[in-house]
Amino acid sequence: MFWTTIICVLLSLVIWDYIHKYSTKIYLSKRGLAGCKLSLPLFGDILPWIGSDITKIFTLCDTFRINYGKVCHFFIFNKLMLLIQDVEYLEIILSSSRLITKNFGYNILRSWLSDGLLISTGTKWHARRKIITPAFHFGMLEKFIEIFDQQSEIFVEGLQAKADGQTVIEMFSEVCLTTLNIITETAMGVKIEAHTHPDFPYTTALAGATNILGARGTQPFYFYDIIFYLARPLDAIRLRRHINTMHKFTDQIIKDRRENLKQSSENSSQKTSDSETHQLGIRNRVAFLDLLLQSTIDGKPLSNEDIREEVDTFMFEGHDTTASGIAYTFYLLSRHPAIQEKAYEEVQRVLEKSENAAITTKDLQDLKYLECVIKEALRLYTPVPFIGRVTDEESKIGNVIIPPDTQIMIPLYNISHDPEYFPNPEAFLPERFLSEAKDKIHPFAFVPFSAGSRNCIGQKYAMFEMKMIIGKVLRNYKLLPLGPDAVPLMSLILRSATGMNVGLSRRPRTHTKL
Repeated sequence: MFWTTIICVLLSLVIWDYIHKYSTKIYLSKRGLAGCKLSLPLFGDILPWIGSDITKIFTLCDTFRINYGKVCHFFIFNKLMLLIQDVEYLEIILSSSRLITKNFGYNILRSWLSDGLLISTGTKWHARRKIITPAFHFGMLEKFIEIFDQQSEIFVEGLQAKADGQTVIEMFSEVCLTTLNIITETAMGVKIEAHTHPDFPYTTALAGATNILGARGTQPFYFYDIIFYLARPLDAIRLRRHINTMHKFTDQIIKDRRENLKQSSENSSQKTSDSETHQLGIRNRVAFLDLLLQSTIDGKPLSNEDIREEVDTFMFEGHDTTASGIAYTFYLLSRHPAIQEKAYEEVQRVLEKSENAAITTKDLQDLKYLECVIKEALRLYTPVPFIGRVTDEESKIGNVIIPPDTQIMIPLYNISHDPEYFPNPEAFLPERFLSEAKDKIHPFAFVPFSAGSRNCIGQKYAMFEMKMIIGKVLRNYKLLPLGPDAVPLMSLILRSATGMNVGLSRRPRTHTKL
């Protein structure tokens, strides 16, 4: 009797699953949205994704576009997925004030980032966005420029020993330590000096967590915790260990910083100098963390847990992504000497300063051609290759009514390589983004920082940081095409299976220091 009941339940489930998926596919197909025709009972269309590792995910998206069109559907278990590679649909989705909830793929980050700005939605997201936005006001960004300047100078000096014109330098691993230094100092007010302490626990935990989560993120069936834990138990244990290390570090910084601010308030008549530091390296310069500590929602201060999830989110979003953009820009410039020389000449012309003169935000804004170079690098090698949304309710997208809980996947990397939107898409042509040419680009064909209400809050911060680091390196070194070519892979952010390799040779010291 027991087994008879189990079999009947399973059969009923299979029949219901088949009817549900079949009727959904028919409905979408009639409205011009093609998709996988062979769905396994209960498992859906997971077959194409099996074996699609982190280096093949973009090829798979191209295959879906070729076989089914720029807007197509498939099922992962019981989840209806829409793969959007049409900029007209993308504009509707990203411009919507209702489609702001991230899809279920982002849940793999929840154990680390909790319900921070990246993942939260509804009233919580609106409230947090409102209090965090001032941290990226132009006036606040000007205060961060000093940190960009100092850390990029340390980075340039650290490259001298390898700038012999023969040594292959993997730039992502090099620049990643500098962006980590910058983000920890601007976000938490802490100097960890990752370039001299690469084995610092937070640094190694961050790298370990992003590697595991990156591999998990390319397999949609691993989005389900139970499947990931059963299939990859060792990775699950390592991930938990890495996250605990990062949370412990952040919690201690928040606790100490709160005490520091409390004491400063009590002793406001005797302020300490900026040169004084706490035992963990906490500086008295205002950081992103300070803004959160002093903020309230509905008259209530944020708890330590609230603050940690936002600091962790800022650390995640502003560290690897920027490093990826900078390293790929170096890689491309090394392979295109004429473009490199043009960018170098602009840097020399715009930043003609005495050795001790401070670099300002206006200086960085005036690097117009370098900005085009960076944008073209971001187009070719989009640091955040995928974004996603989910419909909380029945929604109209184009001429189709989409049911609730439809998971939307948007491969920004593939869209920015579509020849319909970018002629000769594999060519490195910064001139695409010159003022007279960029108007020909659909505004939603190039959105490396996303768009709409959920666009990247730190995109100006990131652009200033990239200009500072790249400008300093160009002024001191010539980038050479050494080492194997890059092979893009998906690992939460865009990396390379072969590294982002360049060589360096020192430029004649006939100019003033940047």
